[in-house]
Amino acid sequence: MKRYDPEREEILSAGIDIGTSTTKMVISKFSLMNMAGGTHMPRIEIIDKEILYRSPIFRTPLQSSTSIDIEAVERLVIEEYKNAGISPSDIKTGAVIITGETATKKNAQEMVHHLSDHAGDFLVATAGPDLEGIIAAKGSGAYEYSKKTGKVVANIDIGGGTANVAVYQSGRLCGTCTLHIGGRLIEFKGDTIQRISPPIVNVLQSWGESLLEGEVNSSSEIKKITNFMAEVIARMLNRNLLDTDLPLLLGHQPNWTERIDAIMFSGGISECIYQYENPEDSEAQYDDIGKMLAASLKENEELNGWEWVNPKETVRATVLGAGTQTTEISGATIHVESRDLPLRNLPVYQVPFVHDLEKGLSLIHEAVEKAVQVYDSQREGINFALYLTQIPYLGFQDVQRMAKALLDAIKTKPNPGQALVIVLESDHAKVLGQTLKVLNPTQTILCIDQINVEHGDYIDIGNLLQTSVVPVVIKTLTFHH
Repeated sequence: MKRYDPEREEILSAGIDIGTSTTKMVISKFSLMNMAGGTHMPRIEIIDKEILYRSPIFRTPLQSSTSIDIEAVERLVIEEYKNAGISPSDIKTGAVIITGETATKKNAQEMVHHLSDHAGDFLVATAGPDLEGIIAAKGSGAYEYSKKTGKVVANIDIGGGTANVAVYQSGRLCGTCTLHIGGRLIEFKGDTIQRISPPIVNVLQSWGESLLEGEVNSSSEIKKITNFMAEVIARMLNRNLLDTDLPLLLGHQPNWTERIDAIMFSGGISECIYQYENPEDSEAQYDDIGKMLAASLKENEELNGWEWVNPKETVRATVLGAGTQTTEISGATIHVESRDLPLRNLPVYQVPFVHDLEKGLSLIHEAVEKAVQVYDSQREGINFALYLTQIPYLGFQDVQRMAKALLDAIKTKPNPGQALVIVLESDHAKVLGQTLKVLNPTQTILCIDQINVEHGDYIDIGNLLQTSVVPVVIKTLTFHH
């Protein structure tokens, strides 16, 4: 009998991160192997990762305070492909992620899709604060550390404009929070203050104090502000923000219930703490409060009460060598409306029923609200897929209750009329899809099943084939450890 020899393949991947302060790029080589048997549907896994090229860290090119300089970013990326000795056509997969305050620029979506057209089948996303925190926690190693140790680990990713916090325990996301804390909230030109961000102005007003643009830089005044930032981070980790801290809160309060065991820092400010990078590899010049903020974090007594875990990556934690893809087929028991296909780059939000129908139904409304927070923080109508897992046995009335809960929950979406995309582990897609359609005939329903994805994956759903199945491409963000 012939021995089955797994198929191997090597592909190149590019990860591009355009942040508030900096833009950087990583090119990696993935070694892939089909881990399924010869007669089974392919199941491709990464068996090895190698970083081939790390770009210098560039200052993010902006046209103005409200828009990205698309042409300058494009020139930068093309030049870095040349420096790496790689043609864009060699890149088979990857990700372009816009993070931090840059994600709120008016042409952010145009930028990300423009760049993704250069090579391969890129995963593209503008990362709102919660998603950025989740990406950074995986890139820094905090997610893996929590899985390995079972500890509750908070990753604090501090860049130019925001501090994005994601808390994990045993690989499970416990919660997130974002603060207006970052290196570029006060910027200098020589010895004078060039720019003070509105959140800092609000803090100073609450203190009855003021700093003015054009004033001479007073290190004692600035240190008072960075010390306050460190104190706010400590109170936030303890879920104990004061009213005076709220000018620095961006979005929701800390929403985890667990007591934190360890903390990890990533982002540009953590590079000031750990200095992993070769200074010659950074072309970005910082005339801001970044180094002083890093010093305040290191000196803060309350923060030093936690175990500090060194990150795997600092400023590059959100740079993804990303976009490994697997293709699965969903068919026979699906409900899709072909006029709305294909769909690309749908982020996945998981709703675990834990084999308890009542518990699962109670989670659906909150899951939709959280998915909007994570994937559509600007409420622009970015769609997502709900992934329902560990569903118990369902009778007819149970399916109706689930359908009603889903239709009720999506009313809170910025664009509730867009396609409702449901992904299921079990083969309930057809009956659930038909029930949803009966309850709301005007709602577009795409219900597929027998697909295994993970929270935070992205999926493409292809056109309906003649055999009444759809190809589903699963894109998993891949991080360097």
